[in-house]
Amino acid sequence: MKTTFGEYIRLLRTEKGLTLTQLAAKLQLDSANLSKIENGRRDFDEKRLPLLAEIFELNFDELRNEFITDQLGKKIYETNCTKQLLKVAEEKAEYRRTLSKNIQKEKAL
Repeated sequence: MKTTFGEYIRLLRTEKGLTLTQLAAKLQLDSANLSKIENGRRDFDEKRLPLLAEIFELNFDELRNEFITDQLGKKIYETNCTKQLLKVAEEKAEYRRTLSKNIQKEKAL
């Protein structure tokens, strides 16, 4: 999705007909903080993802993926990453996966 996570929350909220104050109360936030999240001036707290999924009856894994891709995109933007740097990062992530698999195999023995 080509929106920020905050814009996505706003879209969900308006589609469901909730006011900022109503959704903020359901998320146990004040409306000022939710407004900042929707406007990209504050990050959504990952710990609240299960509650957000429940409120909007969304698949948690899909919602979490949306959140994570937004966080990654933000970091890429803020650090002005090049494609080469991203390629190296992807290689390092794959290396970490391999290490993790090896550790799991050793534990199984």
